Amino acid sequence: MSIAKADVIEGMVKGMAVLESFDTERQRLNATLAAQRAGITRAAARRHLLTLHHLGYLESDGSYFWLAAKVMRFSGSYLASSRLPRVIQPTLNRLAAQAQHSFSAVVLDGEEVVIIARSDGARVLAYGLHLGARLPVHATSTGRVLLAGKTKTEFNAWLKGRSLSRLTGHTVTDPKTLREQVAQAQINDYVISCEEHELGVSAMSVPLRNAQGKVVAALNVVLPSHAMTAAHIRQQFLPLLQGAAQELRALL
Repeated sequence: MSIAKADVIEGMVKGMAVLESFDTERQRLNATLAAQRAGITRAAARRHLLTLHHLGYLESDGSYFWLAAKVMRFSGSYLASSRLPRVIQPTLNRLAAQAQHSFSAVVLDGEEVVIIARSDGARVLAYGLHLGARLPVHATSTGRVLLAGKTKTEFNAWLKGRSLSRLTGHTVTDPKTLREQVAQAQINDYVISCEEHELGVSAMSVPLRNAQGKVVAALNVVLPSHAMTAAHIRQQFLPLLQGAAQELRALL
């Protein structure tokens, strides 16, 4: 949704940029680092850091700042009020009980995918696959499935000028190759990714569509790559995921 420039609160834009500057690479920031990451002046970054600290969203030792538990109110409110995670959760739990592996539902957010629901009682193989975790789109099976749900114009806009970082020796970093993989995902209607995000971990994803046919999320299973070939993953888990996706379609 686009809005008129006069309706944009620039202070809020800068404040959110500072808040989003904190991630797994930089858990603690001072005013200089926050300014660099948010693309604002050091003076502005300092004021926003102090304000966020005053409001309880950041903690500080006087020089550096880091996220406080209060920021989880946003994710908690989303999970409590959003229909999508609540509808999908029972299916994820059933799949985990049936297959004894970890299943997730994931949505696209810019250059990252976000886990909005996760199965209970299954062993998590990959590092950081918790509820709310953010993973790079290009290095995940869910990311490619969600990119495949975009129109050609939307995908071109997403890919234009984007740098694809390397996470492992198997990560696709060439835009042309990624474009080919997304095109193949549109044909197959599923994606298998082997050790692109983390060594020793493979994953399979299928799109979750609503009743109108629009891709609203991705459903995936995480597996140990040393124990299963791509052919084995496809044979054992594709019918399971596709069946679950079909069941959920009428509910989404």
